[in-house]
Amino acid sequence: MPLLPFLEANRLEAGCDEVGRGCLAGPVVGAAVILPDTYHNPWINDSKKLKKQEREQLVAEIKAHALSWAIAEASVEEIDRINILNASFLAMERAVEQLKIKPEHLLIDGNRWRSKLEIGYTCVIKGDGKMASIAAASILAKVYRDQLMEGLALEYPHYGWERNVGYPTPAHREGIRKNGPTKWHRTSFQLLPNPLNLDI
Repeated sequence: MPLLPFLEANRLEAGCDEVGRGCLAGPVVGAAVILPDTYHNPWINDSKKLKKQEREQLVAEIKAHALSWAIAEASVEEIDRINILNASFLAMERAVEQLKIKPEHLLIDGNRWRSKLEIGYTCVIKGDGKMASIAAASILAKVYRDQLMEGLALEYPHYGWERNVGYPTPAHREGIRKNGPTKWHRTSFQLLPNPLNLDI
């Protein structure tokens, strides 16, 4: 089923999504994309449903055709200070603020939104699989964040970030257990599982 090009015709709508909420390390990244009403690309979909190469190829396509796009971060320090949900909102808010065209309405992936922006919005549950602009934002955010973590893996090679991009895989947790956390790890997260309670 093709994604919807807009929620309301003839309105500047910015699709917004974030990537990295469930990671143990690295920033959370938000993106905002305004697509033309008439734009259609059958390949644009929820970034999680696309292969890495497909996402990377779509980035240039989205940037070339979008009326405006932006990508922004909320740092590890911000995540630890204000919690991951609020940091996710902050990253998306920053992306919207960086758009060269001010949108008239925001399409937010998920069921909650909190912001200081005075722009009307609609929360769309699983929006990256329903709205083209949200899917485009998810692709931009995902590719940007993956490449960031792959770059950090060169400096911090013990955690498998080039493969897991900060998510809590067994290899990532084993790297933390053996080498300790880095400055890129979120100290407010449970980096290692609780030890098993064994009856001896």
